[in-house]
Amino acid sequence: MRASVIQIAVNEDEPVEARRQRAAAMVRDQAGADLVVLPELWTTGAFAYEEFGREAEPLEGPTCEAMAKAASDAGVWLHAGSIPERDPDGPLYNTSLVFTPSGDLAAAYRKIHRFGFDKGEAVLMGAGTELVTVRLPATTLGLATCYDLRFPELFRGLVDAGAETLVVSAGWPERRRSHWTLLAQARAVENQSFLLACATAGTHAGVPQSGHSIVVDPWGEVLAQAGAGEEVLTVEFDPGKVATTREQFPALKDRMLGLQPPRRT
Repeated sequence: MRASVIQIAVNEDEPVEARRQRAAAMVRDQAGADLVVLPELWTTGAFAYEEFGREAEPLEGPTCEAMAKAASDAGVWLHAGSIPERDPDGPLYNTSLVFTPSGDLAAAYRKIHRFGFDKGEAVLMGAGTELVTVRLPATTLGLATCYDLRFPELFRGLVDAGAETLVVSAGWPERRRSHWTLLAQARAVENQSFLLACATAGTHAGVPQSGHSIVVDPWGEVLAQAGAGEEVLTVEFDPGKVATTREQFPALKDRMLGLQPPRRT
């Protein structure tokens, strides 16, 4: 399986529509990949709180339209990162979108853990309530967004729902980059899953972003990692390694706490 992780730079001097079209072009350039991943809130910037309300859009708004077309043009499964979603009957949400190679919207995940400690995203956006997995031909994706990475119980729930490849879109700050790499490897190891984590580059509202998107295998080995700037990280991996790892080292079978019936989406 070939995956392309697009670490797009988000800077305040680029209009949102220009960045939307630039991201779509970058997705089209990944024709031949099986999966393409974009970062969190790349239209606005994850820390540009004042832009959330102004740039919020319905689920099937301009970003959805542009990304659906790009996925179809490239013939790829596309995790299009997240957008500030405006629910006509409720609050804003930080919502990730996944498209099929024909451009159909396969899934939407509303971020469950909101960052800000009673400020920023934590008060401006509503919290999602549903775990989301997406079945691809070669693997099942489990979706998470940025701050979710700090909550291992979410990822264990995704594994219970059948996830084999964990995908995290993020706008992670540079000042906590060491946590980014550490947590990505930990979530992969403890769930014996591949993990693809796509972060933004650039600066959001004066907050430098970490970049350093990362792909980790079920043993915690880093298969590829980006640098600090905008780039496309492409990696090939064998999804069958998840089952092999879980058979060779069946730690998940020894769980004693937190067991619950599997949930599938």
